[in-house]
Amino acid sequence: MSLEPGAVLFWVVDNGSSHRGKAACDRLTARCSNAIMVYTPVHASWLNQVEIFFSIVQRKVFSPNDFTSLDQAEDRLIAFERRYNQTARPFKWEFTPADLEDLLARIERHEQNEHSEQRTGCDYQPASRPAAA
Repeated sequence: MSLEPGAVLFWVVDNGSSHRGKAACDRLTARCSNAIMVYTPVHASWLNQVEIFFSIVQRKVFSPNDFTSLDQAEDRLIAFERRYNQTARPFKWEFTPADLEDLLARIERHEQNEHSEQRTGCDYQPASRPAAA
């Protein structure tokens, strides 16, 4: 990858296991020292949609890889695109706004618990008791 001197490349990725963590960042900067990996939010559906589509293309068009020329691969891809556009339906997402609120509340509780443990130096949490009637 060639860039103008001083240019910065922002590489946008989701939180998939293949590009999560320090090792992934190190791999990227080893190949392109002025690249910065930027993560989308965990449930960034636009990027997930793109990845799902490319996964479908890989499985339906390019596997097995038995092309005799790039023209043949291009023809198969164009034929797939035409068929897919005629039959495609929106992906049904099951992560609702209520699920998001629940997740954020759990994260907040977890962060508060960690903060409390750091202040007290104690990781013991007594069992909660049912409220008196």
